[in-house]
Amino acid sequence: MCAVNAAQVRKDLAYFGEFGIRGVGYYVRNLLFDIKRILGLDKEWRMAIIGMGNLGSALLSYKDFLKQNYKIVAAFDIDPPKVIGTISEKLGKPVEILHPDTLKEVVRERNIEIGIITTPADQAQKVADQLVDAHVRGILNFAPAQIEIPEGYVVKNVFFTTVLDNLAYLLSI
Repeated sequence: MCAVNAAQVRKDLAYFGEFGIRGVGYYVRNLLFDIKRILGLDKEWRMAIIGMGNLGSALLSYKDFLKQNYKIVAAFDIDPPKVIGTISEKLGKPVEILHPDTLKEVVRERNIEIGIITTPADQAQKVADQLVDAHVRGILNFAPAQIEIPEGYVVKNVFFTTVLDNLAYLLSI
């Protein structure tokens, strides 16, 4: 399916240790477990969404997060009507919408490891700084702005227009 031969797969796996039995092959269940462990997908990742507009609300409702061991345990917004309520996840318990002033405390209490920024662009850096101050080392940034974080932290930017530009290019060639 991937147009890669078996020898290359064995070589690639060998970089991470010994898998399978020589001359026999791999036990698929064990191999899947080992690959998940290598990728860090063998544990639950606790996340918070900051910015509960349309995108933040849509992400909160995305049911496949739980299938992949990602769990949204908090949501934050500065808009008072949003702060007083909760939004029910499709699977699991409702998620409380909190004010960002409580972010550091909530991160510590709920062991949040990944922050998802869905704020307007002009708020993204401030939110990233709050996440760094709370020691959230992984940030997924959906805001259309470049953010700067210190060494030891990881940010992944998701710019929809960049992906659309790439698609447009591929359709044009």
